[in-house]
Amino acid sequence: MAADGPAARIAAAAPDTHTALRATMLDNLLDTLRDAAVRDLAWLLLSAGLLRPQPSLGALANPFDTPEALQATTDWLRALDAAPAPLHHDLAAPRITRLGRYAERLLGWFLQHGPAARLVAAGVPLRRAGVTLGECDFLVQTREGARLHWELAVKCYLHAGDGRAQLADYVGPNLKDRFDLKLAHLLNHQLPLSAREEFASVGYAGPWTPQMFIKGWLFYRHGETPTDPAELDPAHGRGWWVTRGDWPAFAAAHATKWRLLPRMEWLAPRRAEFEGMQEAEQASEQFDTAATRPLYVDAQALAAQISHQHGPTMVAAFAEDSAGRLSECSRGFIVPDEWPEQARNYARQ
Repeated sequence: MAADGPAARIAAAAPDTHTALRATMLDNLLDTLRDAAVRDLAWLLLSAGLLRPQPSLGALANPFDTPEALQATTDWLRALDAAPAPLHHDLAAPRITRLGRYAERLLGWFLQHGPAARLVAAGVPLRRAGVTLGECDFLVQTREGARLHWELAVKCYLHAGDGRAQLADYVGPNLKDRFDLKLAHLLNHQLPLSAREEFASVGYAGPWTPQMFIKGWLFYRHGETPTDPAELDPAHGRGWWVTRGDWPAFAAAHATKWRLLPRMEWLAPRRAEFEGMQEAEQASEQFDTAATRPLYVDAQALAAQISHQHGPTMVAAFAEDSAGRLSECSRGFIVPDEWPEQARNYARQ
């Protein structure tokens, strides 16, 4: 690897510059990778996390402990994109229906077959007197010998507050999850699992350093710019949300081509080419979406597609370049008109 290559520049950079350079590497990969699953894996590994480090237990996971590992991974992803069949086979058996499980399988594949950190064990249950206390997502050993316990989560939260910088204002679309509660569970229950006395009996000698691997997107009401809570990484992935009543005016000013995003497509920004529409439909079908409906529609047709749905629906806007390629330019949720008040009430519980 050249001493002045992208990975070397990241290693020498200050934290903010480090994030920006890694984002540039991810953008370059997403511009060239064609396979949907490989793009999702690249996003999982290289995108900014949702959180800053949380004292004192909440350190952040980093898949690359050296610049060489980072550079080797980008080369490996390009090679995987050229021949993704083994990854597709792994993802297809058994068929995945949950986004978190999909992310686990992607990260597990990287740890088993990639050039950086090595998988020691995944999904390690911890029990006491026959009662399951929890499960460690990943036990990992880096190329430099560090032994790490990773807890992985991919979350999509909508900001439902009134401008306060509080993690409680970030709620799940179905109002069954809240970011402050998720973080508390991570810090107080999941991350300490590998340090419990009972863990010595599972067969993986420690000590293990616990780290958070928290990726995803946070969505803000269109036109509002609340202050970020201190816990958030300012570089986190951002989207918007609008009510159904506001949708026509918003969409008319934003884009002409739209697409529903099924849950299995909530990771990396999506991309398709007119020449590859059949390939895009096959990718959608692989992850259990309605491949028979038109993929790209106008705002009115999209509204009709979601009219029977009771909760928030994630959609993406697409732009076409001079070569006829369609790429996602933003994503967000369309929510029922009564949802904002319900979400505010849930955030204040």
